Amino acid sequence: MQEIDLQMTNRLNIMLSEAKSIVITTHMKPDGDALGSSLAMHHFLRMNGKSSRVILPQRQPSNLDFLISEESRNHISIHEYCKEEAEEAVSSADLIICLDFNAFHRTDGMESVLAGSKAAKVLIDHHLNPDRESFDLIFSETQVSSASELLFHILMAMPQIGNDASKLPAEAAVALMTGMTTDTNNFANSVFPSTLRMASALLEAGTDRDMIISMLYNRFSESRLRLMGHMMKDLMTITSDDVAYIVLDRATQLQYQVAEGDTEGFVNMPLSIESVRMSILVKEDEDRMRVSIRSKKGTSANRCARLHFNGGGHENAAGGKLLIPNDIASISDVADYIEKHTHTFMTEEYEK
Repeated sequence: MQEIDLQMTNRLNIMLSEAKSIVITTHMKPDGDALGSSLAMHHFLRMNGKSSRVILPQRQPSNLDFLISEESRNHISIHEYCKEEAEEAVSSADLIICLDFNAFHRTDGMESVLAGSKAAKVLIDHHLNPDRESFDLIFSETQVSSASELLFHILMAMPQIGNDASKLPAEAAVALMTGMTTDTNNFANSVFPSTLRMASALLEAGTDRDMIISMLYNRFSESRLRLMGHMMKDLMTITSDDVAYIVLDRATQLQYQVAEGDTEGFVNMPLSIESVRMSILVKEDEDRMRVSIRSKKGTSANRCARLHFNGGGHENAAGGKLLIPNDIASISDVADYIEKHTHTFMTEEYEK
């Protein structure tokens, strides 16, 4: 990654110190990086005597509950459940810090209230193509593992921390390590030299990574493990174009009592097959098909998501959606759509 611009961090520090009402927000369906970076910023502000409110579009997956202390719980609003409270906080804020998304449409139902807010807006994100017109200060870096990693390097450059990770609040350190760990799939992808430097600094500062790993990966339900077996054995298809895909419909989700976050990481599993170059998981949601795409080096998940799945992301990890009836008539058409469009895409990839 590029060196953090000290002029930008100084400007951020001034904005934080002068703000009277600070809101921190992140993308819809918040994952470990979204929640981790948001809470880390909250704890950093609290260390400096500044109050803030974290606005989540929806509730976090239950395996991330350990990140939320009693103190931080009182400073979190979930838009899905407390719309009026969340939107009032946004409307009355004079500074909004946006983490782990590149445009307001990634916040789902909060897009209009965020776009309409008169507050100064700061973006801290690691995705491609940030909406630069919507923000007053932008930290955008794709050569990092996660928004949590980018925020870590920003905070380390702050004079209050002085490049000494031990000066970070303990809760912030745990949140940052969690965000980085989940977005790299426990160091399996998107790991850069700066990622390892971050992990080393946090470990040296006393962050309990063993606890984090246990909380993230050793507390799942029996039904989740049985779902994983069913998906790999019965639902996975591998095409002649070396694309593996799985379609998870609502009936199967109900059968296995799937909770938010239960399928996290499943899309990576088919990539362990030597011949598979790209893996796609399509999950039926209330009003759309949520698409997760992962790929091996040399095949662009991001380009495939942009061209065929109304999305985007990183080179080897991207997401998108399929809409009814814009893209498909019903979930029964998903398999044909994937096979048709990935055949076109992979043919172009092979011809490069």
